[in-house]
Order: sequence, then structure tokens, then C-alpha cells
Amino acid sequence: MSKNKMSVEIYGQSYPIVSKANPAHMREVASLVDHKMRELAEMNPRLDTTKLAVLSACNIADEFLRLKQEFDELMHLVEDETI
Repeated sequence: MSKNKMSVEIYGQSYPIVSKANPAHMREVASLVDHKMRELAEMNPRLDTTKLAVLSACNIADEFLRLKQEFDELMHLVEDETI
């Protein structure tokens, strides 16, 4: 699978991205990070960019882990029903 290269803008900064994912997915990921940083900046206007980035990463990781746990629980239910 070939790699896609593109530039994305997150919180006013341009970042080169290289990924095997398709460009639409890469833009969606960048948009999610940008949105989360802007959301947190609105609630905490005194935070610098580094702190916003770390808090955004923590928030996104928390959402991911909660969804993963829900998925694992659903998969466990499906497995129990098929046995």
C-alpha cells in the first residue's frame, strides 16, 4: 500500500502528514484534533498551544478508550449469544 503525503492545518499551524490512510481520512483526523484544540481553547483561553495539544490528546485518548471498552463489551455479548 502506498503512502499519501499532504499538508494539514491544525490550530493555525501547517503540518506535513504521511500516512497509508486515504487523504479524506487524514483530513478528518486533522479536523478532529483542530476542533478539540479550539474547543478547549475556548473554555481555557490562557492555555498555551502545547498544553492545548496535550489536553486534546488526553481527551481524544479518553474517548477512544471508552469506545474501545464499549466495543469489547458488545463483542463479548455477541460471543456469549453465539455459544
